[in-house]
Amino acid sequence: MYVFEGGRVADADGTREADVAVADGEVVAVGDPETVAEAIDDGSDADLTRIDASGRVVAPGLIDAHVHVMMDGRPDVATAVSDSDYTASYRTASNLAAAVEAGVTTVRDLGSRGTLALDAGEAVVAGDIPGPRVLACGRNVIMTGGHGNWFGREADGPAEVRKAAREQLKAGADVLKCMATGGVLTEGAVTGAPELTPEELAAFTDAAAPTNTPTAAHAHGEEGIKNAVEAGISSVEHGTFMDREAAEMMAERGTYWVPTASALRGIVENGVEAGIPEDAVAKAEDAADRFDDAWDHALEAGVPIAMGTDAGTPFNFFGDIPEEMAHMVEYGLAPDAALEAATVNAADLLGLDDVGRVAEGYRADLVVLGSDPNADAEAWRDPDAVFARGERVE
Repeated sequence: MYVFEGGRVADADGTREADVAVADGEVVAVGDPETVAEAIDDGSDADLTRIDASGRVVAPGLIDAHVHVMMDGRPDVATAVSDSDYTASYRTASNLAAAVEAGVTTVRDLGSRGTLALDAGEAVVAGDIPGPRVLACGRNVIMTGGHGNWFGREADGPAEVRKAAREQLKAGADVLKCMATGGVLTEGAVTGAPELTPEELAAFTDAAAPTNTPTAAHAHGEEGIKNAVEAGISSVEHGTFMDREAAEMMAERGTYWVPTASALRGIVENGVEAGIPEDAVAKAEDAADRFDDAWDHALEAGVPIAMGTDAGTPFNFFGDIPEEMAHMVEYGLAPDAALEAATVNAADLLGLDDVGRVAEGYRADLVVLGSDPNADAEAWRDPDAVFARGERVE
């Protein structure tokens, strides 16, 4: 049991003075000292650790709705293709440890080889490796030769796509992910060009419907975004070339946008000189030129936003995930809106109803910060302490 005393609490409900009590992995009380003391009073302080939070802020751990646990930020992702499954597993363990140490207490993996990410999530739950809670899609469903073909499940035609999606559900997927357009990091792929057809996307979401499983679509170009929205996709990933019509469609249907600003920045800011393939840099630079417009359209239309980074792509490291908060603010979100995107919005997208707030009955995924994240997006960097599932992360 822990009690955070003398500090403030900051979440989507605002920032206020409050103590916080945690027991058995859950927040059991939030409020004034007397209220918290009553909630934990069992006649013994033997298992109670009191933490002086004076001058500090207790906030929810971050939720990253788009990562790739098998990737490590290397300049050329293609060089990982020949790695063994064992090597990918070690890399995954390292990535997850870096993420939770940075204050990220939940991640959603949107594409890794085989059942790697699903297995990693089970290993975290079992206590075999340190890390955040992991939700995962298994393998991406893609057209033959499409974006990410070196680790995706290739499928053509509605029947094959439906079967491929069902295979991921059988393996235990928490979310289904597909590629609606080409992408930056697959050589020869056209970034914004549609890949899966509207009929294939409809079959994909149809496969997810019976179990109410969330769906995600990698989509850069306007046509691919609109195809995904019309098919009933839960979230559009990247959405780099989003136009006004696509934004209005997303807002009307409640389709989440996961912008992954860190992914483009990692490529554009490091470039060919750092070893990133020339083809990827050229495509990323073109995408970055249009990304500002996508943000303008999304904010004007009121598109719901969930935080995601695409961690693992070039120079986009798991330990740097909190930097996405400041990036989102640079593109026009207020700090408190960025907090919502990385907590309650992301939790809603992931289908989690007990994470993302510092509130009684919520899971004790908490970070202790030096300033108020509702006012300062930089507050998320370098937390003073991290607690995942009620245990302090060393």
